[in-house]
Amino acid sequence: MTGLADIATQAGVSAATVSRVLNGKPGVAAATRQSVLAALDVLGYERPVRLRQRSAGLIGLIIPELENPIFPAFAQVIGEALTRQGYTPVLATQSPGGSTEDELTEMLVDHGVDGIIFVSGLHADTSADMGRYERLRGQGVPFVLINGFSEQVKAPFVSPDDRAAMKLALTHLASLGHRRIGLALGPVRFVPVQRKTEGFLTSMRELLSVPEGEARELIQHSLYSLEGGQAAASALLDRGCTAIVCASDMMALGAIRAARQRGLSVPEEVSVVGFDDSPLIAFTDPPLTTIRQPVTSMGQAAVRALLEEIGGTPAPHSEFVFLPELVVRGSTTAVRA
Repeated sequence: MTGLADIATQAGVSAATVSRVLNGKPGVAAATRQSVLAALDVLGYERPVRLRQRSAGLIGLIIPELENPIFPAFAQVIGEALTRQGYTPVLATQSPGGSTEDELTEMLVDHGVDGIIFVSGLHADTSADMGRYERLRGQGVPFVLINGFSEQVKAPFVSPDDRAAMKLALTHLASLGHRRIGLALGPVRFVPVQRKTEGFLTSMRELLSVPEGEARELIQHSLYSLEGGQAAASALLDRGCTAIVCASDMMALGAIRAARQRGLSVPEEVSVVGFDDSPLIAFTDPPLTTIRQPVTSMGQAAVRALLEEIGGTPAPHSEFVFLPELVVRGSTTAVRA
């Protein structure tokens, strides 16, 4: 483009920066990118198709599913926070056999969203290619990631403290006299699973003097679902566990079902702790003791970080970590003598 120098002068940046913007390269601040695009408009140049004007105020929100109530809870908090700031949330949900995260991202970018918030996406999967996020940054789309940290992705992350969550659960169960405490988790490759595992092993050693080798025998990986929790709990009950900590409330409901199928009562014979404190979980039978994920604080922090980035103040590549809290209800009690 012969007018590269003209555009650079108009925008008050170098020709190299103009070139980076026009070629969709990363490393340009959102405000600088806007200056270059504005200069194109002022000087009457056609914007490249992929840099066409974004629809005002659309923010994409990509979540894995709607069956687990924690994800609609995040969507509600984030949607309300965006609406208060004058933005319109666009909810995109993955489904088995349906759209992948990459397809949803492409669709949102094509619709000209101002930014994207990912909840429990591929960024949490240590086996996934993190290059997809660098490519997204190269397209000039700011984004924030919730639950699951990666050193390779230069973006703000928002997470609960999974290690602290395990310490809260185990401190509670140890105080009730439990020693054989099992942990039911999702697949090993996920960052929150790895962090909960670390927290569990540390707390078992510090609180109950259980060596790591023995504690690892009390960890069971499965799927983040009711059925997954049931399968994991069944294996842990075979190993003589009197209490089971689960990585989600859905898994905890599965664990209760596994206990009852064996004729064991909860909490009299098996104590169960969930994770999330998702809506309606206080009304299960028995009401579930769980670790409350600070969804409201996390969702609002994600929105703040994203809007700062859109406003031209790139958020640091850092992780905002929020402390969970233990909510004691009726699914835990003292171990039987």
